[in-house]
Amino acid sequence: MNVFRLTISDARRALDAKEYSALDLTNAYLDSIVKKDGAIHAYLEVWKNEAREEAKAADVLIARGESKPLTGIPLAVKDLILIEGRIASAGSKILEKYRASYDATAIKKLKAQNAVFLGRTNMDEFALGSSTENSAYGPTKNPHDTSRVPGGTSGGSAAAVSAGMALAALGSDTGGSIRQPSAFCGVVGLKPTYGSVSRFGLIAAASSLDQIGAIGKTVADARSIFECIRGYDEKDSTSLPASTRSDLGDSKGRTFRIGVPRAFLGEGTEPDMLKEFERTLAALGEAGYSIVDIELPSLKYALAVYYIINPAEVSTNLARFDGIRYGLSVSADDIQSVYAKTRESGFGPETRRRILVGTFVLSAGYADAYYRKARAVRELIRNDFAKAFGSVDVIATPISPVPAFKIGEKSSDPLAMYAADIFTVPVNLAGVPAISIPSGAVERDGKKLPVGFQLIAQHGGDETLFSIGEDVEKAGPIPTRHNPTV
Repeated sequence: MNVFRLTISDARRALDAKEYSALDLTNAYLDSIVKKDGAIHAYLEVWKNEAREEAKAADVLIARGESKPLTGIPLAVKDLILIEGRIASAGSKILEKYRASYDATAIKKLKAQNAVFLGRTNMDEFALGSSTENSAYGPTKNPHDTSRVPGGTSGGSAAAVSAGMALAALGSDTGGSIRQPSAFCGVVGLKPTYGSVSRFGLIAAASSLDQIGAIGKTVADARSIFECIRGYDEKDSTSLPASTRSDLGDSKGRTFRIGVPRAFLGEGTEPDMLKEFERTLAALGEAGYSIVDIELPSLKYALAVYYIINPAEVSTNLARFDGIRYGLSVSADDIQSVYAKTRESGFGPETRRRILVGTFVLSAGYADAYYRKARAVRELIRNDFAKAFGSVDVIATPISPVPAFKIGEKSSDPLAMYAADIFTVPVNLAGVPAISIPSGAVERDGKKLPVGFQLIAQHGGDETLFSIGEDVEKAGPIPTRHNPTV
């Protein structure tokens, strides 16, 4: 049993063939966490006893021949997805002792499959950041080079999968928060179509952008989790019916078209990162895909639009953390002082920064100048994508203009940090699905650092990503996927 190379399909076959038990599998990952997580800090809490009990229950079902695709599969869960009775802090001191009173819908669906939950993973506070350095509990480190970030905000989940400390993981993606850390850590990360997976039980940061998704070693891993957690949920007003799904249709004799917005790719992308992207494109061309240049003229505004809409929604959503209803409460002489002192003690610098920016862009006299204009440009971005998908099946871009950067390198310059999201935020603004797939490596300081290749599909076109994504995996070589330093 090699926890680095094991995939969900490998584990499913071995579990059903009784080559080892779900308890054996779970113990292997728990042992790996003990050995490795001291150097990486992917987990905020490991549920050893609960995981073993869940594994034993899975073994009973497997013995009866009643296993499902994820029965007995050990998963990590990002620390803002609720599991009843367990702490969900969203990486923040303000929710340090908060225990969920119900299960998120995605968790309910995984429990129905008798999956095993290993623990909750570190993240940027309230999913605000690009590096997992904004956690109130300290940064997570990249398994390929522990002097570097794993990406954010689902950095703990991506690092856990990359380092062999979870078979797969749940994350959430607000502006690239699954895809960017997956690229930095050399694993696969799926951001589904907005509304295809219920957000009920996901602690909200920016409600029109947040989406639960999957992290795994392969495209097939991500697909297995997505197929389990997707579906309409009446408890989520943004949940979509199955009728919104679309796919490639009959592929027999058809040449699929990949659109590349080349005018957009030169935005600060480092030359060797662009070289790896072009190498993967060339391999897809050799495999029979048609590579065409496309125009997405509004994408140059996406970063500015995102960093108006995201803080605006953050300032609204985080207003609920007032020291009265739940979470941290700092006593004071009057109610306004309770609010102020609780938030001062409970929120970190990046969270406070976004609350202040969001409150400003929503305030009287400025909402027209900033927020409403940003919403209008967001529609232009959506229209650009819709128009492009009239002539291509998917759009390809890098995930990031840079590889994993040093811990602390961008902490004092928020704008430089935000710029790392330039290729991922348009996807969330448009609500379309996208996937990050490992596609080679670049060298920094003598270390091989993974590079991610992004595929974007039309609204509801998640299946398209899986079909073409598997060909990206074949385009190799992918030297870093299963070879972390730690």
